[in-house]
Amino acid sequence: MKNNLLMDFTVNKETSTVHVKREFNAGLSAVWSAWTEQEILDQWWAPAPWKSRTKSMDFKEGGRRLYAMVGPEGEEHWALADFTSISPKTNFKWLDAFCDSEGNINNEFPRSDWDVNFSEKDGSTFVDVIIKHEKLSDLEMTIQMGFKEGFTIALEGLDAIFAEKSK
Repeated sequence: MKNNLLMDFTVNKETSTVHVKREFNAGLSAVWSAWTEQEILDQWWAPAPWKSRTKSMDFKEGGRRLYAMVGPEGEEHWALADFTSISPKTNFKWLDAFCDSEGNINNEFPRSDWDVNFSEKDGSTFVDVIIKHEKLSDLEMTIQMGFKEGFTIALEGLDAIFAEKSK
């Protein structure tokens, strides 16, 4: 089992994008399922000690996922993913937003376009994520809110799921 899995996190201020390239010690089907199935997403999407709780999810083009990040004290931060494109086991895209528990978008926070690509090589699966923000100030707000740290912790939670399954 590989312990030195690739994790590359790059911010490009000129294009207002975040690029995350991440390697997982699991097959493509398992990684795709972890990113696209509600039951598995809720096990890792939030950075510990936070939990992800999906209220509804319809993984199809034009569908959406409405979910909360639930904190240790029970506080909830709601978010929405509007799925715009799905190519099974290779790519999917969504438009991300903060919202209320009914899916009404909070316009005080920026939306971002997520483009997630999957590939397999030598027994590992690579997930290549490009997150595009409308403007630099939106990107900077996201980074200041701790996105890099939170997303890194969440991805480590996914590693733990794959490690448990390989035992």
